[in-house]
Amino acid sequence: MNASVQFAVAADCIFDGETLHRHAAVVVDGERIAQIVPRAEVGVPCTALPDGAWLAPGFVDLQVNGGGDVLFNDAPTAESIAAIAAAHRRFGTTGFLPTLITDRPEKTTAAIAAVKEAMRREPAVLGLHLEGPFLSPGRPGVHDPALIRAPTPADLEVLTAPRQGALVVTLAPEQVPAGFIERLAAADIRVCLGHSMATYAQTRAALAAGLTGFTHLFNAMRPLESREGGPTAAALETPACWYGLIVDGVHVDPAMLRLALRGLGHPMLVTDAMPPVGGSRKTFRLHDKEISVRDGRCVTQDGTLAGAFLDMATAVRNCVRLLGLSLPQALRLASVNPAAFLGLEVGRLAPGYRADMVALDPEQVATQRTWIAGVETSDA
Repeated sequence: MNASVQFAVAADCIFDGETLHRHAAVVVDGERIAQIVPRAEVGVPCTALPDGAWLAPGFVDLQVNGGGDVLFNDAPTAESIAAIAAAHRRFGTTGFLPTLITDRPEKTTAAIAAVKEAMRREPAVLGLHLEGPFLSPGRPGVHDPALIRAPTPADLEVLTAPRQGALVVTLAPEQVPAGFIERLAAADIRVCLGHSMATYAQTRAALAAGLTGFTHLFNAMRPLESREGGPTAAALETPACWYGLIVDGVHVDPAMLRLALRGLGHPMLVTDAMPPVGGSRKTFRLHDKEISVRDGRCVTQDGTLAGAFLDMATAVRNCVRLLGLSLPQALRLASVNPAAFLGLEVGRLAPGYRADMVALDPEQVATQRTWIAGVETSDA
């Protein structure tokens, strides 16, 4: 805990998630942000960032399969989560969801327990993302088809049990029984469509039942077609939904990403990161598949994409350079929007919000310093 410490961080430019403040300072009281004030009015010990640096909300990543040479599926433990958190802190990620790719029920149980333990000592851990196993066999991506299955009453009991932190469940709505999505949503679970062959009508029905998110929009789902809009059309025309975008220049063409940014819903940056992010090895295994980093992408031996070799700072940079967004627009996609999807008081530099901050070089969009819950990290 950092309850008694008051300090400030001053910068030439502070982006609070909505507004750009010039020559100001963020005042932190313990783990929370107290206020933003003109630099001349700071009344507590103050650190000034280098000339030209920006201070912005820390990044929130809802889909982190691994990092630092660790795959969460291989070892769903608090120690693995700590290693993944350390790898992603270097790139400005101050809050994330460890993500379990389709696996056996005992792995799900272990992942839930690991996140509960990790949250006691790793404030960056905001909850858990279960990507599968209730997916479409027709859109498995790199998920093991042998492990894809329909949910059981036991699954529902496990998922809706009391828990700590946020829980995101990615599923194919056409593969789950009637009432399943409603039960998850009633338990304050964020239900996302992903790895799905759902039609437009099936997607609309799922949205009415409580589905609010779309996992890596465009990827591993029925494509947008002239006579069948599928999930993408439903996502882009629904104001009250959020959709994750992998902006690595590989998973989705920039033209399609720009189309998504013009939709009525709320776009969010996700990395879908795999172990090589922040690590030293370029190969790893997922179940029985060997995956390697080739030409900036994680692929199986047959060339199938398998997650991403992407960090959040690079995703923000790509939004500016590939999509033509302003830096504030790109930063919102990495902080404000994913935090709003989870309903947590992170992702903004505003009074009462957790003091998660990242100092950036605005030209290179490179992380210089990072604070989580008011504490500066040492590996940024």
